[in-house]
Amino acid sequence: VQLQASGGGLVQAGGSLRLSCAASGRTFSTYVMGWFRQSPGKAREIVAAISRSDGTTYSADSVKGRFLISRDNAKDTVYLQMNSLKPEDTAVYYCAAGAGVGVRDTADAYDYWGQGTQVTVSS
Repeated sequence: VQLQASGGGLVQAGGSLRLSCAASGRTFSTYVMGWFRQSPGKAREIVAAISRSDGTTYSADSVKGRFLISRDNAKDTVYLQMNSLKPEDTAVYYCAAGAGVGVRDTADAYDYWGQGTQVTVSS
């Protein structure tokens, strides 16, 4: 499956952005989907994940209550709504797809990765 992330940009602290990740090539609904981020000098970290079809989600503690992951299997797209953004949310955000059931919160559970989209939050 090929993944194309979009929606990043520059936003002031307290603002919002919505990331999208469009999938093509395989049956999107068979994949667990996740959003990860990586900032310079830091390891890639999970932001949020969503199961294939029952709506189960996972959010990292650092974004809980501010970010919301969702998916539209009819449109082969996963979203990340980011609200109340903070400067520490600045990173390249990646979407990823993996096999299995439930949600996956580690990078090694994902087989396919998008190219990343830059999110920069100014103070």
